[in-house]
Amino acid sequence: MIPRLLLFAPALVAASALAADTTVTPPEAVDLSKFPAASVEEVVVPVPSEIFIVLDKLGSPNWKNELPENEGQSTGNRAQVALLLGAVIADGFIAVQAQDSERVKDIGQHVLTLADAINVRKAVLARSKSITEKADAKKWPEVRREFDGALQDVRGAMEELGDRDLAQLVSVGGWVRGTQALTSVVSKNYSADGAELLNQPHILDHFIRQMDDLENPRLKKEPLVARVRKLLASLRPLIARASAAAPNQDTVKKINRLTGDTVSAITTGEG
Repeated sequence: MIPRLLLFAPALVAASALAADTTVTPPEAVDLSKFPAASVEEVVVPVPSEIFIVLDKLGSPNWKNELPENEGQSTGNRAQVALLLGAVIADGFIAVQAQDSERVKDIGQHVLTLADAINVRKAVLARSKSITEKADAKKWPEVRREFDGALQDVRGAMEELGDRDLAQLVSVGGWVRGTQALTSVVSKNYSADGAELLNQPHILDHFIRQMDDLENPRLKKEPLVARVRKLLASLRPLIARASAAAPNQDTVKKINRLTGDTVSAITTGEG
């Protein structure tokens, strides 16, 4: 079983739907000290509701506007498929937050297609069917749990098949897409409280280590993988500065641009 660490990385940024619980009083700010350090072997990132309660408090983002026109297509390259799968699962959470049933169902099918391309279809078949059923019934908390479960099931199946490197790429792909969405939301309605959500150097360091520790030397040399590694390195000084104070609007926009360019490369397969 993959260990779970509840961190505030926006790898599954659209789990912000958790903030829809109106019985919870929004905190004045996020106490980052409450979250554990990224010192475990694996990081799965369902996002704590407190983070996105703050986001809703800051302006109720229009999540539909954060969904892409399409989620991209597999090129047949396994590294691209793994990165894209992580990004598409992140899109699934965004579609849930937008309460867009048709988009949720389309994304659920896309997850199944991508999982098939890397031989883990069986691991998510039941999840995909459940996503469709629960989206039709508009049972949004249950749909979120199914997407979260799909991510874990895919990673677990990959590791059982000895594809640990690809499992890492799924997580990184989701984190990059989630960071793009989060910075887009924050930059459109900038506030220091919202920007503070980017204060996550330990999580970024974890992903940098994952990419540096890929076991397959040929995979490391893949143009798209090399591009993602370069992105993480370029984000490090931006997020390191942010760890002392909330990043300013220009920094948020720069992070958004860098992650957006990389997501475009992931969705098209162009390294």
